Amino acid sequence: MMIKIAKFFLFILFSVNATNVLSLELVIGTERLEPGITFVFEGAIKDHIIPSSHHLAEEKTHVHIEARANWSTDEAPKGAPHEGFVAYLTISATVTNEVTGLSTFIDLLPHINLIDNYHYARNITLPGKPDETYTVEFSVSPPSLQALALHRDWVENHGKALAEPVRYRYENVDFLAITQASR
Repeated sequence: MMIKIAKFFLFILFSVNATNVLSLELVIGTERLEPGITFVFEGAIKDHIIPSSHHLAEEKTHVHIEARANWSTDEAPKGAPHEGFVAYLTISATVTNEVTGLSTFIDLLPHINLIDNYHYARNITLPGKPDETYTVEFSVSPPSLQALALHRDWVENHGKALAEPVRYRYENVDFLAITQASR
């Protein structure tokens, strides 16, 4: 228990940004996908999201699961805005309790806020207790050709899709500090 408390205080200490605004986010993983897309997968503090008819209410939420998808600063394709949002992706997450095996599946939807700007996210209730560990798997699919048309120069340089579909898996994810925080 003392180790978890110490981890929580260290997490808070290192989560204060340069402007001294508390911005608790648990980085679950960071990945890079051709052609120059950087993903940062996070567990963030639960939040009030509108329209409320499409999102779990803040008081019924444990964690705000996020996926930031941005063009890489140094490896973005020609014409892509450096660190700009990569739109039209289909991103989902499966959160599995490592103790009970229970899972929660969610589609991440485009969101905007003043911290991350555009990102994909969703409020969730964990399939178990906040102090248990979880495996989190993110699936990323490129947009269909009905959602995003490709010009010849893109196809000649990068192929007939924005990117390849991928899955990223992270084990032993501890959401406890995030579940206990509030905005």
